[in-house]
Amino acid sequence: MSDVPGTTTDPVRKIIEIPALGPIVLIDTAGMDDAGLLGEKRVLRSRQVIAQVNLAILIFTGNFLGEYEKNLIEDFRLQEVPFLLLHNMSDKVPLDPEIEGEITRGYAADIIDFSCKDPHNTELLIALISKNLGPSPFRTQPMLEGLIREDDQVVLVCPIDSEAPEGRLILSQVQVIREILDRRAIAVVLQENQLKSWFNKVKTGERERPALVITDSQLFGSVEQHLPKNQPLTGFSILLSRTKGDFGVCLEGTKTIDRLKDGDCILLMESCSHHSTCDDIGRVKLPALLKRYTGKELMFEMISGLDVPAYPLNHYALVIQCGGCMITQRQALARIRETIKSGVPVSNYGMAIAYTRGIFERTTRPFLLSKEPNISNI
Repeated sequence: MSDVPGTTTDPVRKIIEIPALGPIVLIDTAGMDDAGLLGEKRVLRSRQVIAQVNLAILIFTGNFLGEYEKNLIEDFRLQEVPFLLLHNMSDKVPLDPEIEGEITRGYAADIIDFSCKDPHNTELLIALISKNLGPSPFRTQPMLEGLIREDDQVVLVCPIDSEAPEGRLILSQVQVIREILDRRAIAVVLQENQLKSWFNKVKTGERERPALVITDSQLFGSVEQHLPKNQPLTGFSILLSRTKGDFGVCLEGTKTIDRLKDGDCILLMESCSHHSTCDDIGRVKLPALLKRYTGKELMFEMISGLDVPAYPLNHYALVIQCGGCMITQRQALARIRETIKSGVPVSNYGMAIAYTRGIFERTTRPFLLSKEPNISNI
C-alpha cells in the first residue's frame, strides 16, 4: 500500500487456498479513478479483468459509493459477474447501518464491514467468497457426462514427448483421469506404441472393448489406424471444449476451415505460457496442418496466457482456442464471446486437428450420441 495514487499499475495476482474451493487467484487491480494517459491504460487493464473473474469484491470507504463504484457495479451486472461489497477502513469510519440497508436493498449484494488494520471479519469475508462462488465455479458440465458409466474402461493415449513435463502428465490428462475415477470407471493409460497390442487382446476376447478412447490431438491419425471402425474416439482438447468453452460454437466454427483464403490470418489462443519446442502443437504442428489441408498461404498469430491480440478480432478469419486446462470456464467463454461478437468463427485445437486429419465426424460423434446440450442451440 502507498499514499501515492497510481502505485498499483498492472493487475497483481496472488494464489490462496480456501477450504472446499481449493486454489483461488486473487487479482488486485489499479484504482478506477486513475487520471492521465497512463491512468487510462491502468483502468483499461483493470476493466479487462472483469470478464475473467468468477467473483468481484468492490472496496469502498467512508460510507460512500461514488460514480466510479456505481459504474463498476453496472459493468458487473452487464457481464453477469457476481459481486460483494467490502466497506474498508472501518477502524476509522464504521459502516453506517442505514447506509448498509440502502446498499443491500439497492444492489441486492452481500456487504461486509472490514478493516485491514483490525481484520476481525476475515472468516466472514472468506465465507462470503465461498457463498458467492459456490461449490464449483470452474465447471458447469463434466467432461465425460453421458459418455461413460460406472465400471466402464476408458483408454487414454498419453504420449511422452518433448512437451511432456518431466515426471508428470500434462494437466488435461490429469483432469480427465480424475473425472474417470470420480465416475467409478477404469482408466487405462498407455502410450501410442502400446495401443496395437492392447487392442489385439480385445479382438481375442482377453479384454473387453473400452467405452471410449481418448488421445492427444496430435496422435489422431496414428491412433485411429489401430482402432475398430465402431470404437468411440475423441481427444483431450475436444473434451475440454465441452466443459470450458462453447462446444456447439466451436463445432460449427471448425467447418469454416474449408472457406479459408490466401492471406487470411488465424489467431491461435494458447491459455498457458510455456517454452516452445519444435514439436509445439499450437506454434508448429497446427499451422502446418492447416496450410497442408487448405493449400492456402495463411498467416498466423499466437497469444498465450490471457494476453490481448495485436489487432481487433475482426482482423482474423478464424480464432482457434486451445483446450483451456489452465484457465477457468469464465475466462475461456469471455474470449469466445468477444470473438463471436466480432463475427469471427471459433474453433478448438483438437477439433481443428481432427478436421485436417479427416476424422472430425468420428471424434465428435460420441457427443452427438450423448445429446450434447450446446449442439442443439445451433
